[in-house]
Amino acid sequence: MHTFEPVLSYTERLTFTLRALYASFGYRPYRMSKFEDYDLYSRNKDFLVSDRVITFTDTSGKLKALKPDVTLSIIKNHPDGETHKIYYNENVYRVSKGTGSYKEIPQCGVECIGAVDSAVIGECLLLAAKSLDEISRDFILDVSSLDILNAFVDCLTDSKRVRDELLACVAQKNADGICTLCEQYDLPADPAAKLLELMTLCGAPDRVMPRVAALCREIGCESCADALREAMAAVQSGELGGHARVDFSVVSDPNYYNGVIFKGFINGVSDSVLTGGQYDRLMRRMKRKSDAIGFALYLDTLERADEIDPETAQGDDLLNIALPKGRLGEKVYEMFEKAGYGCPSIRENNRKLIFENPAAGVRYFWVKPSDVAIYVERGAADIGVAGKDILLEYEPEVYELLDLGIGKCRMAVAAPEGYTDDGARTLRVATKFSRIAADHYQKKGRDIDIVHLNGSIEIAPILGLTDVIVDIVETGTTLKENHLEVIETVVPISARLIANKASMKFKGGVIGTLVQEIQHD
Repeated sequence: MHTFEPVLSYTERLTFTLRALYASFGYRPYRMSKFEDYDLYSRNKDFLVSDRVITFTDTSGKLKALKPDVTLSIIKNHPDGETHKIYYNENVYRVSKGTGSYKEIPQCGVECIGAVDSAVIGECLLLAAKSLDEISRDFILDVSSLDILNAFVDCLTDSKRVRDELLACVAQKNADGICTLCEQYDLPADPAAKLLELMTLCGAPDRVMPRVAALCREIGCESCADALREAMAAVQSGELGGHARVDFSVVSDPNYYNGVIFKGFINGVSDSVLTGGQYDRLMRRMKRKSDAIGFALYLDTLERADEIDPETAQGDDLLNIALPKGRLGEKVYEMFEKAGYGCPSIRENNRKLIFENPAAGVRYFWVKPSDVAIYVERGAADIGVAGKDILLEYEPEVYELLDLGIGKCRMAVAAPEGYTDDGARTLRVATKFSRIAADHYQKKGRDIDIVHLNGSIEIAPILGLTDVIVDIVETGTTLKENHLEVIETVVPISARLIANKASMKFKGGVIGTLVQEIQHD
């Protein structure tokens, strides 16, 4: 018998280990085709990570697609009437956020379709924890309840648009964003305060759940808190219980998911490596009566996991902070220094880019302002400071912890003096913030043609290239000198303290203390 382990990659060895784990819990293997009828995905595009799907016409003339998702195929091929417990090891084909091109992504996971009670949910959470434990002993399994979140948001509004905006803020731990929405839409203060408190409740179930239950009683959804507590009991009672936490920033699309939802993080990996939850609502949309729960482990995120030194990952106590170069960065550093996180070497006259002060527990580095969010999202920095314009335009997967109240300006629409919009024609818009401009005019129902420019935006309407511009306005001097004027404010802009989502799991105490010190000052 040959031993193949020496020639197997880390993820290949991990896959065999996980398959054995799932089989030991009574799950059976499921193998599916690489292709599905495109119609399956066109009818459920909102469920997909991206609506860009690779399609082709087969020899019979049917439009086919390379699988962008596993769950939809499993639901389609498992009828109602009995409970199906399966595991899979499949590749999906999605657009990579980094490159914008298609990428083959290996996944391993489990699905249980049929009678899903608290015991099944608990077993799924336990399997998720055991899966993470096979990768590293240093992991966190964050668990939330979409039913609880929905109940709290329902107390604030019945508008789908506002609900989505509130849940997006919860997912970002963005308290300032929730307060802004409450002011903008005149939402009731008491339910808003309860939602803000719920968002801050994060940690071990024994510590967090009593207050969660009390808040749920106040709004009449105590049964949702009971369901969450029961589901987590299976993990809490075992040796991995110390790795499971309650964190309501775990949010999934309420059109498809419900009940218990969760994400898994490995120390040293910059993003979640596992996601899962109950998806009964997706089952109903696909005309199924059964309930369902499952999770997927993203093996592509673990390609370098075997290179992580557990001692190094746990021993790096310094908080890595990305500062934007320029005047804003200098103001930000002064705030950190005043809060007790100074680094004397940063003021030395040299060309160094990285500065450490082990006594204060910080490591600073200067980067281009538009790159701060990238460093934080990818985990090179634990926290950083970026303008709200950057966060809106590029939508990085980060936590937005605090509005620092500096670098204030506004994103605005400007046009030549005396300009009147002719609604009968497509509006031509020059900007380097294409997503912000598109979202703004989509909400207004206005047809536009975006001309993306990287500089000298003000000249576009003067030369007749466009009708208006969407750009950052601070004093308005440049506009006045070019006979332009602001005709509409899109959104206020200021500097925001952001954090890497994985860093918040493993350095959350340090980051939380820093945030409190800055707020106090």
